[in-house]
Amino acid sequence: MFNIGDKVVYPMHGAGIIESIEEKEILGTKRKYYIMRMPLGDMKVMIPLDNVNDVGLRQIISMTEVDQVVAVLNDDISKMPKNWNRRYRANMDKIKSGDIYEVAMVVRNLTLRDREKGLSTGERKMLANAKQILISEIVLAKGMKEKDVEDLIDTAIQ
Repeated sequence: MFNIGDKVVYPMHGAGIIESIEEKEILGTKRKYYIMRMPLGDMKVMIPLDNVNDVGLRQIISMTEVDQVVAVLNDDISKMPKNWNRRYRANMDKIKSGDIYEVAMVVRNLTLRDREKGLSTGERKMLANAKQILISEIVLAKGMKEKDVEDLIDTAIQ
């Protein structure tokens, strides 16, 4: 159970802060929802309390874990399937997992691949999405500005 003010990550969407817990009636069913504000894009997301475990809502990483994420970004490209369809599915599974280290691997691998060979439109969108997820969590974990986090990520990927 999370409380108002908690910084959490909603896989596939990114990190945010729980602003309130409200009961709403949608399609004739009353349920309680976390109302989460995302720092990037100033978006609000409603997450049903009874779905929290299913969607993988979790606390954001600590400041020391940010250093471990940067270390993942510094690593060499990991082995990826040559077939773009298999590669896309494998990367999508990593993003859906909600694991920040898996998301960092996707950002690193796709960024390095883009520099070497270029990316398809689908993989370019995936990279942008994964990068936003990564940026949103580091922004909240370190209290940095979005642009500074983006620079940190770009510098870490060699």
